This record gives sequence, C-alpha cells and structure tokens, in this order.
Amino acid sequence: MEEHNASVILLQEYDFEKRFNDQEAIQWMQENWSKSFFFSLLYAAVIFGGQRVMKQRRGFDLRRPLVLWSFTLAIFSIIGAIRTGGYMCNILLSNGFKQSVCDRGFYNGPVSKFWAYAFALSKVPELGDTLFIVLRKQKLIFLHWYHHITVLLYSWYTYKDVVAGGGWFMTMNYTVHAFMYSYYTLRAAGIHVPRPCAMFITFTQILQMVMGTLINVLVYKWMQSGTCLSSLDNIFWSTLMYLSYLILFCNFFYNSYVKAPRKNKGD
Repeated sequence: MEEHNASVILLQEYDFEKRFNDQEAIQWMQENWSKSFFFSLLYAAVIFGGQRVMKQRRGFDLRRPLVLWSFTLAIFSIIGAIRTGGYMCNILLSNGFKQSVCDRGFYNGPVSKFWAYAFALSKVPELGDTLFIVLRKQKLIFLHWYHHITVLLYSWYTYKDVVAGGGWFMTMNYTVHAFMYSYYTLRAAGIHVPRPCAMFITFTQILQMVMGTLINVLVYKWMQSGTCLSSLDNIFWSTLMYLSYLILFCNFFYNSYVKAPRKNKGD
C-alpha cells in the first residue's frame, strides 16, 4: 500500500502526523465500521424524538454554543483542506490527474494519513449540527439529515477498504466544509453575510457532487485495466450517493435562490 513516492512528499510533516499509526486505524475501521449504523440509528432517534419533545416547548437561543461549535468545525475543516489539498496538489503536479484519482497512498501518506482517518471519524461529531436545529426549533429538511447519515455510513465503509478516489472525495469535502462552517460561524455570530455567499457555498456543494460522480466513472474505467484498485460495490454505493446528493442540492439551490417566492392571494 506504499504507493506514495519521494517526489510527492514535499509537505512538512508535523510530529503528530508522523507518529500516527495508519495500519492500526485501518484495522480498527475494518473491525468496527458497522458501528456507523448504530450511530446513525441513535442520531435518527435523538433528532426525531427531540422534535417531538420540543413541539410544545419554546426553542432555545444557543447562539454562543453554536458560534463555538461552528468555529471549531471551521478550523478543523480549514486545516484538513490545507493538509489534504497540499498532498493532492503534489500528486497532481508530480504524477498527473490519473494518478491523483487512482492513488491509494492518501490513506498512509506521512501528511495525509492522519487527516484521512480524522475525516472519517469527524462524521460522528458533525451529527451534532442537527441538534442545534432541533433545539432552536428551526426547519429540518430531508437533505440535511439524509446527508449526515449517508456520509457517515459511506465514509466508514470506504475508509476500511482503502480504495481509489478517496483522496479526491475527502479533500473536496474538507474544502467545502471550510467555507460552509465559516459561513455558519459568521451567521451564528450575528454578522451579516451577503446572499451570494450562501449561493456560492451551495454551488460548490453541487460541483462537489458532479466531480464525485466523475471520479467514480473514471475509477470504474481505469479499474478495468488494473490501474485503479476499487470494487464494484464501492463504486455503486458511492455513485448512488453522489447522484442523490446532486439531485437534492440542485433542488435546494433552485428553491432557495432561483424560484420566485410565492405571493399571498391578497398581494
């Protein structure tokens, strides 16, 4: 699995990244990835049960905790995007686009290995986003909780198999989340953010889904010649996930930013 080479490792390694044991992490995920179903079921029970509990109650303010929560995830995502993005840029510059897609060294590269595992694990605490929606009695849309559950399940499922395409998937998600949680932080802090910023973030999410689907197509194509190591099951579930996200995010973009608001009959 040592697919990264000396020409790629140009980033300075921090001690905690260097000392991280990727083999133990991968083994743990292979033995425990199914626990993601438990977290997903618990998440669903908590948020939908929470909505029932909050139905007759006033919503909590939670502005300060939300600022801290969003800011923490923003910093984590920004650092993750920089570290994984640096690795992917090195792959692209030294070995080209095809190798960046088929590369599996992302999971055990000196810089990226820690952030690959951190990415998978982070999908559990990110479920906490929904608690703020429920406790503040805001509208909980299908896209939100469906996205959280399926990303958690797929991230743990795919990490254990160390398949091609993972570097692109994780780097794109870190980058989009860096923008998204920064935006949430500002909004929670009561700072006015221009509407085009929200549109830009949703647009980047749509681009992520398009690129994710394209990566899956390329992995499948190059897998036939033995260049990319993956499995049909992984490609199927990943493609299904990305296509469903693409439809949902496009629908969200249209309803939020394109569709004219309904006028009341008296208007």
